[in-house]
Amino acid sequence: MSVRYYLSLFFLITLLFSSCDKTVNEEDNNPDETNEPPPKIIKEYGYVLEDYNVIRDTVRSGDSFGKILFDSKVDYGTIEEITDTVKSVFDTRRIRVGKPYVLLKTKDTLEKAQVFIYEQNKEDYVVIDFQGKEVVAEAKKHPITIHQREVSGIINSNLSSTFDDLGVNVNVAYKMADIYAWTIDFFKLQKGDRFKLIYDERFVNDSISTGIGKIKACIFEHSGKEIYAFRFENDSIPGGYDYYDEKGANLRRAFLKGPLKFNRISSRYNLKRRIKYYGYKIKPHKGTDFAGPVGTPILATSDGVVIKSERKGGNGNYVKIRHNATYETQYLHMQRRDVKVGDFVRQGDVIGTIGMTGNTGGPHVCYRFWKNGKQVDPFKEDLPSSQALDSLLLPKYDSIRAPLEQRLENIEWLSLEEMGALLETQEENLEL
Repeated sequence: MSVRYYLSLFFLITLLFSSCDKTVNEEDNNPDETNEPPPKIIKEYGYVLEDYNVIRDTVRSGDSFGKILFDSKVDYGTIEEITDTVKSVFDTRRIRVGKPYVLLKTKDTLEKAQVFIYEQNKEDYVVIDFQGKEVVAEAKKHPITIHQREVSGIINSNLSSTFDDLGVNVNVAYKMADIYAWTIDFFKLQKGDRFKLIYDERFVNDSISTGIGKIKACIFEHSGKEIYAFRFENDSIPGGYDYYDEKGANLRRAFLKGPLKFNRISSRYNLKRRIKYYGYKIKPHKGTDFAGPVGTPILATSDGVVIKSERKGGNGNYVKIRHNATYETQYLHMQRRDVKVGDFVRQGDVIGTIGMTGNTGGPHVCYRFWKNGKQVDPFKEDLPSSQALDSLLLPKYDSIRAPLEQRLENIEWLSLEEMGALLETQEENLEL
């Protein structure tokens, strides 16, 4: 065969392979067969948001549940039906100005509301779905994550301002004050008193703080004395939990030191008191006065049953509680009474607020204390303590306490100088 024949054959084969390569490349570049991921489906409150026209707003002055839905193309008959159907889950009359809500509307030209979602607080919300034949209402909660925090501080002036300086929610201070309510008078803190604590903070979406959770452990050094407190939960404990020291002794006492969260005594029990208004005649004062602004919550100092709740003469509005066969307490001059005869109250429950009813020269609560039917000075009585932790529970308690105590030891104490530097840094940041 001639050279021309072989050249022609080579050219034909080359052309054939080129055509094949071109075909493969064109198929590889076909946009219909790309490996791009599908679009991300966004869900919130259990709904695919892409399916709706989503409106986010807050309740404004003059708004009502009916008005919001009517403005979103829902007729009055349907609104009335929705309101009647969901009342066992949610009272539609109780929506509040400033609260956020979400409307899911149809994506057509009518844009009629299909779902109403109301945020009751940062954690709880209500979903009212009326897009089907039946109206469905559900009370739900956002998923919560809990972050554990550690903090150390030293008192310069008072407890709440110290927490402000630390940039920590002041509710942590209140919770800590509750724990030590029987052992520390927070109106008598001294400069240099210091504390360390471990507590939980609750978050929605891992970013929005919804409040303070449990205080797990703390140590408060007051007047040079260290007082430990560890939370221990057990079904055998009244209320389900309590706080104990490093030896398992209960920090709680049978009676609070006083009926206010932060107690400030303005007048003590005094059987020989002389009053100028009465010509300096002896006028016994059989109570202890605790001062505070009008409206300050008044707390029951121990568990018991309300035996009197009325307004009478110089007592003004008052409440009396029987705690057992030995002890009774009375709370005078209230602005408002929040309990009635026969109610059982727990230690620390709010039973009313400070006022100026009856014979009083200023806002305070007169706290009176009975022992075996006789009024006595509670600060001179050897009042009982709460029951210590059962010895059978000590091994379990110690297994929880020991690692928490070690964590507290590992937290460094802050000095007054460090607290001052921290405050200066915060003030500089505010100026910026």
